[in-house]
Amino acid sequence: MPSDLPPEERQLLNDERRQLLAQVEDWLETPMLILGFVWLAMFVYESVWGEGAALNTANTIIWTVFIFDFLLKIVLAPDKTDYLKANWLTLIALVVPALRVFRIFRVFRILRAARAARGLRLFRLISSVNRGMRALGATMQRRGVGYVVVLTLGVTFAGAAGMFAFENDAPNSSLQTYGDALWWTAMMMTTIGSDYFPQTAEGRVLCFILAIYAFAVFGYVTATIATFFVGRDAANEEAEVAGAAQIERLQSEIALLRDEIRDLARRG
Repeated sequence: MPSDLPPEERQLLNDERRQLLAQVEDWLETPMLILGFVWLAMFVYESVWGEGAALNTANTIIWTVFIFDFLLKIVLAPDKTDYLKANWLTLIALVVPALRVFRIFRVFRILRAARAARGLRLFRLISSVNRGMRALGATMQRRGVGYVVVLTLGVTFAGAAGMFAFENDAPNSSLQTYGDALWWTAMMMTTIGSDYFPQTAEGRVLCFILAIYAFAVFGYVTATIATFFVGRDAANEEAEVAGAAQIERLQSEIALLRDEIRDLARRG
């Protein structure tokens, strides 16, 4: 952006670019949502059943689309520094697949850094769920039980894939199949818990993240149920809880009372 523009013109240009960025995000919202969940589904498949040539090709294509999408939005963003600060996790998530594309994992194998590879897998899981969350949140306005249900299902299946990838080779592991890992993750999501404790560091980190998410969802569901019952009771005229209709009538009566007081004051 030219730095010699007057402040008014610079502000007008920034507003136009923000509007254009918002329009582009609206146009790409649905395709990015679909690709985000396809990307997450491919991660689950890869974690459970292993890699393949077709899967790697599809991963590379979708990753390239994500790159172009991110670059386009950076170009349109009026303040690129603020945009990068708000999307730093997305930026790092786009860097991680480059390690696969350029076969940098060979270095890890030479150095016997299997733990580093698991750490990258953990970060890829987190960044993939984050991308799906952001895309789903933009579509569903981050409101409603439907958003929480769909997101929780995605977290459950992706978390189970991560736990299986991290724990199936661990000593004394009881997560020998994806079904076992899915059951264990479902118990975490319902806050019931399990008697199995992750053996690897990556599994413990993922377990902690799942526990925090489950606690947050449990609080949301509790608040939603409480709001439902309070709203139902408020609709009952005989209930002790004041509803919107009762409050509106009370406000009307207060307004009428104020008018009567003003009339009495004028007459006096």
